[in-house]
Amino acid sequence: MLKYKYSSFDLECGTDEAGRGCLAGPVTAAAVLLPTSFSNSLLNDSKQVSKKNRSILKPIIEKEALSFGVHHIFESEIDSINILNASIKAMHGSIEQLKTVPHFIIVDGNKFKPFNTIPYKTIIKGDSKYLSIAAASILAKTYRDDFMEKIHEEFPMYNWKQNKGYPTKEHRAAIKKFGITKYHRKSFRLLPEQYQLDL
Repeated sequence: MLKYKYSSFDLECGTDEAGRGCLAGPVTAAAVLLPTSFSNSLLNDSKQVSKKNRSILKPIIEKEALSFGVHHIFESEIDSINILNASIKAMHGSIEQLKTVPHFIIVDGNKFKPFNTIPYKTIIKGDSKYLSIAAASILAKTYRDDFMEKIHEEFPMYNWKQNKGYPTKEHRAAIKKFGITKYHRKSFRLLPEQYQLDL
């Protein structure tokens, strides 16, 4: 059973990101403040939830949350500040969008930087322990997947509709054949046998 909250503060938001390990596309984070009455048996870490159930959960979370925010950080910024800083910046961006300022922040993972003066706690596998982080993981994943499906239309040969920019064999084969696009992260090791792409 996922727990409602970690702290004793009234307004605790959960935050999580999606797309950190991808070769293309943004890293996307969400922050969610849930009411104490919230419960949904489908809700879990987005990696444990089927695509169908994620799309069922998305509008429920958006409707029932006290507030939520979603924020993308795109490739050029990932390349300039690195993926860890980009992930944290995306989380900060999503928390900034909350209509209600949270009193406490719980973060999936083990890395975060202070956001204003709000106390926080990083929780490894937090998305499978706390409702608000699980809800944030669903929103981050569904918003990012929607974005990858849109840009798939522009560059169908990489099959982002299917792989969402992750380093699948098929995605790497397409990079080898067609080169890279404006959506690829140039700071990432895009092909195993080459550290530096000739740009």
